[in-house]
Amino acid sequence: MSLLVVGLSHRSAPVSVLERASLSADAQLKLLHDTVAAEPATEAAVLATCNRIELYADVDKFHAGVAELSTLLAQHSGVGLEELTPYLYVHYEDRAVHHLFSVACGLDSMVVGEGQILGQIKDSLAKAQDLHTAGRLLNDLFQQALRVGKRAHSETGIDRAGQSLVTFGLEQLAAGGDVQEWARARRPWSSAPVRCPRWPRPRWRGPGSPRSSSPTAPSSAPNGSRGS
Repeated sequence: MSLLVVGLSHRSAPVSVLERASLSADAQLKLLHDTVAAEPATEAAVLATCNRIELYADVDKFHAGVAELSTLLAQHSGVGLEELTPYLYVHYEDRAVHHLFSVACGLDSMVVGEGQILGQIKDSLAKAQDLHTAGRLLNDLFQQALRVGKRAHSETGIDRAGQSLVTFGLEQLAAGGDVQEWARARRPWSSAPVRCPRWPRPRWRGPGSPRSSSPTAPSSAPNGSRGS
């Protein structure tokens, strides 16, 4: 069994699509239930915020898992699969772990370093635990992501990086500047240099899963990913 994440965020989809694809609390619970009921998945967790919708699962088949998770996201979000597919990204095994850790650290947020994501990850795990859709792999993964995120916030200047971006934007707005034009010319993480500690590369695999090589292309190899 291996970790797979399929989702969309502000990096891959326009706001109009994210708004239409947003999941209510009931829809999230139904999505979790239907995911573990599907053949390729044995565990599932949903991370849904205003800027991202991600479905994490422990799957035994990569291609079947991607197809099933994508279909389930489309069904429960109300956005057709053909319309939703171009905005979806896929992360598998080590890349999926790396992605969640980046999210927990605030590196993938619209405002770099925002701490609200840690509470959202905690809530995501709690929902999966309540429904018993989180087994050993997702429990360990999400708990480790919370520890990594807390360490990043406490040991680096990442919180100040996000605050600097927001402060500058407010100052530009107060001065009558074109904030949207300024924001389009910059990536959110470029507001201040952030040095994060080096953690060992994690390995999250189910019992008996073979070790694989480094991630490659998104659609041609299971270890690849689409989006960022």
